[in-house]
Amino acid sequence: MRIVGGKYKGRRFSPPKKFPSRPTTDYAKESLFNILENRFYFEDLKVLDLFAGTGNIGMEFLSRGAHNVLSIDKHPVSFKFMLKSLEDLGDDNWQVLRKDAFTFLEQIEEKYDLIFADPPFGLKQIEKVISLVFERGLLNEGGVLIIEHGQENDFGNKTHFKEIRKYGGVNFSFFQED
Repeated sequence: MRIVGGKYKGRRFSPPKKFPSRPTTDYAKESLFNILENRFYFEDLKVLDLFAGTGNIGMEFLSRGAHNVLSIDKHPVSFKFMLKSLEDLGDDNWQVLRKDAFTFLEQIEEKYDLIFADPPFGLKQIEKVISLVFERGLLNEGGVLIIEHGQENDFGNKTHFKEIRKYGGVNFSFFQED
């Protein structure tokens, strides 16, 4: 796993074998960030990274200058890996928290410019993320929710759905207030 752009470009992080999640591929990640760089000024972004796994996406946002990134994952191996990565990077703009993503969304009062969710492919409650984000008003004005998912999900008929981008077996669905 490597950071593909920004000040940490080229830095590599190696999750342990049998890691409980699959990192977003470099190809898909680079494509996603090319889209985002045309839509956002990263230095102003407050980002929430749900189901963060390795912290791969959060680190990419940091590398590109995001003002604040909070990465959430409940799995102890993921959390431990992110803490180690945080220590290695030494970036004060990144916080990691070991907590269930749904519980976190139900409890927080803060708003974010961008919420990225990469739940396990096949997670049955994936649509609950969309509901919680919009029902609780967790996005700032102009904010975006992006869900990374497999081909088995189709959000095209969901409220707030704007577009989907496909990169091999990885899909990114974008949601925004109307």
